[in-house]
Amino acid sequence: MNQLVVLGSVNADHVLQVPSFPRPGETLHGRNYQVIPGGKGANQAVAAARLGADIGFIACVGEDAFGINIRESFKEDGIAVNGVKIEAGTPTGIAMIQVADSGENSICISAEANAKLTADAIESDLEAIRQASYLLMQLETPMDGIERAALVAKENNTKVILNPAPARPLSDELLACVDMITPNETEAELLTGIAVADDASAQQAATVMHEKGIETVMITLGAKGVWVSQKNEEKGQIIPGFRVEATDTTAAGDTFNGALVTGLLEAMPLESAIKFAHAAAAISVTRFGAQTSIPSRAEVDTFLADQQ
Repeated sequence: MNQLVVLGSVNADHVLQVPSFPRPGETLHGRNYQVIPGGKGANQAVAAARLGADIGFIACVGEDAFGINIRESFKEDGIAVNGVKIEAGTPTGIAMIQVADSGENSICISAEANAKLTADAIESDLEAIRQASYLLMQLETPMDGIERAALVAKENNTKVILNPAPARPLSDELLACVDMITPNETEAELLTGIAVADDASAQQAATVMHEKGIETVMITLGAKGVWVSQKNEEKGQIIPGFRVEATDTTAAGDTFNGALVTGLLEAMPLESAIKFAHAAAAISVTRFGAQTSIPSRAEVDTFLADQQ
């Protein structure tokens, strides 16, 4: 059995570079159109695998060329794919992504095969979750599957890391199963009602999440770094990231989450695991696309050595 199980989405990312985001009714000339493997679940699984984690992936792909090929590609990255199901008569999920010259992105997604990853669909995967050390999830697949996986993990002392993206309301029952949560400012505000604008408001939001039963809260603050708060500690702290020239921020958060859990699996102290994850994410934003931007372990180790 694998030490890490990732449950989540797989998308074909249709990516177009644009000078800026179009206004309603405006047509812009784009360039460099590509179809790149993506999906938050797949990105996080690939990041963990490339960085050396022992990992299995639970997902649904379509019975199309992209879905069949991506499953093989996951194997080549060292991911156990027993839990990656091919759904007959259904396309693989898609994302339509515009990347502006500023490096910012705008994304529309359609679930397609991802919508099949229900509580019933993962029944045969629950034993893998029971045996794992960590379960890492996001919110691009059906909530009943996410909640079922979290409950089984909690009952079997498998630590649950939730990246609550894209932002959506979550039940207290689900949050009570989560050991570590990694929202950005927008997601933290949706979950707590507190607008995260500075250290004080970040701590207020973290405290609300601690009260729901979550041990470790990490609010990602983009270029500023991550606000980390541990339950029963008086106050959290910011762990700064690395400054790099951003080309494309797609999958930076996913790379961070996959790297973070890899560090934790290697028994790194939390602060060291966060710095390791910052380094992986920093490399990813200097490259174009989702899984095409995710670095290898050697690249991250070199980057960190250069920062010394």
